[in-house]
Amino acid sequence: MKPKEFFAVMFGTFLLLALGDGVVANVVLAPRMAGTGYNWNTITIGWAFAVIVTAFVSGADNNPALTLAAAIRGKLPWSKVGPYLAAEFIGAFLGAGAVYLVYRDGLAAAGMPNVWSTGPGSWLNAAGESGKYSLLTACVAEFVGTMVLTWGVLATSDRRNSALGLLGPFVVGGTVLAIGLSLGGPSGYSINPARDFGPRVFGLLAGTQGLFDGLYWLIAPVLVPFISAPIAGYLFDRFFGSEEPAREPEAAKALGRA
Repeated sequence: MKPKEFFAVMFGTFLLLALGDGVVANVVLAPRMAGTGYNWNTITIGWAFAVIVTAFVSGADNNPALTLAAAIRGKLPWSKVGPYLAAEFIGAFLGAGAVYLVYRDGLAAAGMPNVWSTGPGSWLNAAGESGKYSLLTACVAEFVGTMVLTWGVLATSDRRNSALGLLGPFVVGGTVLAIGLSLGGPSGYSINPARDFGPRVFGLLAGTQGLFDGLYWLIAPVLVPFISAPIAGYLFDRFFGSEEPAREPEAAKALGRA
């Protein structure tokens, strides 16, 4: 793997987390009566555009689960999987660091709340609301959400949708938006192991409490997407994909193994 490719993957994941966790910090730290704009819709829209911007700027992968699925499908050499995963997790950690620098004063004043990672009702809990979901329910939400993401990404590079062109990133961003609005509540929709684990490690170093209590951090946001994405890739190839898929556009590749 060339250094330029490694940097592109790392920077893409950095940008995704800087924007994605940035909107979470903005919402959690906003005054409770700041207006109706600061709510779950704000987070889902912010994450959707983080995905879109990342695709156009970096043109690189940023989701380890989809990276693994691409290798299993024969779309990515296995020799690149290790470096890709390393770049993705490092980039996510650094992206969380950028959020910390931007929101440092507010985070410190609020007692360093969890704006880094997902969990059963994690955003609701940070906002002082009620959000109680079991580990099993969160795992189901992550499994289904990751499948939907994988299908949305693969559809943008399928031959039947070759006319999409530069609209591909908007389709994937819209898919992420739909997942957040429709399926994201029980777990916070990690659907990306790097997106959760890298910032979780940074949050621990920054002083946020409880991020690694129990085994939730390992199962729902990390292991489940790694299981779901390859299954979704197989189902797509078996039932939905064209027999002769078109060459993946750069923007779609960015998100999709993305």
